Amino acid sequence: MGRILKELRPVYVVGIGLHRYQRASEKTYVELGLTAIREALQDAKIEWEAVESSYVGTAKLGMAAGRAMLRHLGTTGTSITHIENASATGSSAFRQACIEIAGGFSDVALAVGVDKVDPMPRAFEKNGIKDLASDAIVPFTHFALLAHDYMSRYGVTDEQIAQVAVKNHRNGALNPYAHRQKERTLDEVLSDDPISGSFTRLQCCPIGEGASAVIVASEEGIKRFGIDPSRAIRVSASVSRSERVYEPGAGFDAELTRETTAIALKEADITVKELDVIEFHDAFTIEELLYVESLGLCGPGQAPHLLAEGAMDIGGQVAVSPSGGLLAMGHPTGPTGLGQIAEVTRQLRHEAGPRQQPKARTGLAHMVGLGSVCVVHVLQRP
Repeated sequence: MGRILKELRPVYVVGIGLHRYQRASEKTYVELGLTAIREALQDAKIEWEAVESSYVGTAKLGMAAGRAMLRHLGTTGTSITHIENASATGSSAFRQACIEIAGGFSDVALAVGVDKVDPMPRAFEKNGIKDLASDAIVPFTHFALLAHDYMSRYGVTDEQIAQVAVKNHRNGALNPYAHRQKERTLDEVLSDDPISGSFTRLQCCPIGEGASAVIVASEEGIKRFGIDPSRAIRVSASVSRSERVYEPGAGFDAELTRETTAIALKEADITVKELDVIEFHDAFTIEELLYVESLGLCGPGQAPHLLAEGAMDIGGQVAVSPSGGLLAMGHPTGPTGLGQIAEVTRQLRHEAGPRQQPKARTGLAHMVGLGSVCVVHVLQRP
């Protein structure tokens, strides 16, 4: 059995920064990334020279993207490692930075995610094995089919599923970094352009551009560079898993989430009831409902009722995707998981302004990547 994060040196988030997620623009990825990194450095109140190691997450930019970006901050000799893990790219970059600190290899490390709106070639399409379904079952169709099965199984309506988008667009309207910053009524969500099955455009996440950066440090690093310990948020668990063979009829996205989140909660030594804030991979409305149930917040088919009661709202039992989630915050791919860490950190520092979940002390960030990997982190206010 391997070691867990809490058995090693404590790891703290000490700096966060973002460039707003947005539609494609004339800005270079270097501009996007540097904006996020400089904001994170300013948030931690440290200089670039303090960063000993950097993990650069990108899914679309190509080889060695970090070198061309980080050199503008100074050629300090910092280690640079590039990470790609589909939608979980940013989460995986953050995990590697945490491992670096926990293992004692560095005292201050950077994880940064950045992407532009470029084609995203998938390696499995080049594996030489013909797949008759890959052209037809694209992600939105896959999740539209899951939504249809969920509605049939539990007697849930289109309107109940669409309420996820209403909530998350409401949260995104309060987030200056969000791709979508406009509240939407249920009628607007349901009457928007059809995409697949019962899904409309507003029930699917926008894929744009943007950047997110997170700086992590050890207690030694916090002391050495005079970082304010009262704003340092501890990373209590970091778990990464890939899918396995599940029972017939089981949804692999939900089952993979169930397993990964259960391990993360155990490693952090908390129960699901202790979570105050959750950022889910809600690329499509049905995902949030499935993952709420997989996490154990309620039983199968009960998530729409929890949503209707306001239990998942900011100010409710647990704030689910207070950033706006992927549905409103957006999903530029490389930065997405790190943007979640930034939001949870902001919430646990009690610096989220109108999005603030009262008395938040514990948060969870969850991302799946191409349905085959899942990365979950638990953060806690000391």
